Amino acid sequence: MVAMPAVEHPLGEDSLLQAFLELETPPGYKAELIEGEIFVTPPPDGEHETAFSLLNRQFMRKAEAEFDLSGNKGLIVPTGRFIPDGTVSPVGHFLNSDSWADAAGVLLVFEVTSTAPHRDRETKRRGCAAAGIPCYLLVDRSEGMVTLFTSPENGDYTEKEPVPFGKPIDLPAPFSFTLDTAPLR
Repeated sequence: MVAMPAVEHPLGEDSLLQAFLELETPPGYKAELIEGEIFVTPPPDGEHETAFSLLNRQFMRKAEAEFDLSGNKGLIVPTGRFIPDGTVSPVGHFLNSDSWADAAGVLLVFEVTSTAPHRDRETKRRGCAAAGIPCYLLVDRSEGMVTLFTSPENGDYTEKEPVPFGKPIDLPAPFSFTLDTAPLR
């Protein structure tokens, strides 16, 4: 896997970042800066939120250690500023952070596909790998699959384990539990 080169924007990187940080979005919408482009997405639908809740409950109940699970925490990664659906980190990790925090120390990010699944499948995955986040869990609703990406190296994950909805998937340490995907069907 090869790291993606930085994308040059006609405004310049600093101007683009400033425009992004000053952007006002309607209530419930979120804005992300991904590989030099600004994306604004609407609030998630009920199926998306149900999948988020399923993952949240399992992390809180089944993981061998305690973690914080942040919904919609702004992360600064080498390829932009992302707001993952779920960010799993050590307890208190974001206690004194601003709206946008460095991704260092994040243990796992999960995304549930919605209006633009290719961003979750590709660009956000690569951004999280470039930040060194050990695990990226993708719930791909249109494909009916859950895929665990691990071992980030050179801007992407070198290992992936896809399973169809309904099949369990083992999460590595420090989580060390089997994720039940049956309710995602």
